[in-house]
Amino acid sequence: MSAYLEAMIEAALAAGDEIECIYAEGCATEEKEDGSPVTIADRHAERIILDQLGRAFPDIAILAEEEACEGRIPELGRLFFCVDPLDGTKGFVARTGEFTVNIALIDGSEPVAGVIYAPDLRTLYYGERGEGAFRALGGGDPEPIHARPVPSSQRIGVGSRNHADPGTAARNARLAIADYVPSGSSLKFCTIAEGRADVYPRYGRTMEWDTAAGQAILEAAGGRVMALDGDQEDGPLAYRKSERDFDNPHFIAWGAL
Repeated sequence: MSAYLEAMIEAALAAGDEIECIYAEGCATEEKEDGSPVTIADRHAERIILDQLGRAFPDIAILAEEEACEGRIPELGRLFFCVDPLDGTKGFVARTGEFTVNIALIDGSEPVAGVIYAPDLRTLYYGERGEGAFRALGGGDPEPIHARPVPSSQRIGVGSRNHADPGTAARNARLAIADYVPSGSSLKFCTIAEGRADVYPRYGRTMEWDTAAGQAILEAAGGRVMALDGDQEDGPLAYRKSERDFDNPHFIAWGAL
């Protein structure tokens, strides 16, 4: 495990502990300018991550969701961290348990290491290019995970509980999806990475911090995440898209092909 990944895991676990404390007590929900919810759990978790990664790697910039939403975007070097302190705030508010802490390391435009921690489920996923992907359940020892080969038919799809888009059913049919596993937050990527599903098409808006950690883990597990131009794949989903204000095009995530 690299020093980068070790520090990312420690920061994610610390942020998750804070989120769980707030989750147990309950908190008010505010609305950001884009209409999405935000809570003190988002802000407290982000501050913990910024502090810990900043101490460990003071020369590496951090692109973090809440900072970016306030217009505080650092100058990004070749390496930078991409952080969503609480992915799935709607699930946090609705108390579904399906919310995560996401931290990724970007090299150039590619996510090369990622950590996803689901504090209420006490489940940690992480992966690093060339080193594989792993899952630790309930605070136990990590075990390797692998994306399964994608079959030509009877595929299992995974998608959002909260963001199903018009036309999703028709697109799923064209992708030979026979069964559908709903999931919240970045756990969708993990479902494919651990071999429980085959494909995750996403036609709605996402931001880089929503996808970077999941993409890194899935790719380390043998899968891939491809940008879409219409319904055609257009190369791997890339990062550092400041010209788009760091939002993503539509994309599709696959198991092992």
